[in-house]
Amino acid sequence: QVQLEESGGGLEQAGGSLRLSCAASGRTSTIVSMGWFRQAPGKERELVAVMRWSGGSTNYADSVKGRFTVSKDNAKSTVYLQMNSLKPEDTAVYYCYAQKIFSTRDYWGKGTLVTVSS
Repeated sequence: QVQLEESGGGLEQAGGSLRLSCAASGRTSTIVSMGWFRQAPGKERELVAVMRWSGGSTNYADSVKGRFTVSKDNAKSTVYLQMNSLKPEDTAVYYCYAQKIFSTRDYWGKGTLVTVSS
């Protein structure tokens, strides 16, 4: 069992920055990847960025490359999403994601709302 809790969402102007946090709790020792998805009203959930917990390449959506950065704190089992140069089209509910080894189940946080005004 893994629980994910996001924080850091809010209202920002275009060109501004926000940093989202996702803290994992429960059985975190077998988590192999974590990342972020987002969903705008009336649209499907889409991948933002995902990374392997042990290291390696991070996969970013084309729409956020060069603007968003994923990082982690191993001791706190926490991942971050640093969002710079925000655009109105970044407005969405952002969901934390995790996957455990030898499991096809995905774990999701409740989501945190990011609103970017023009």
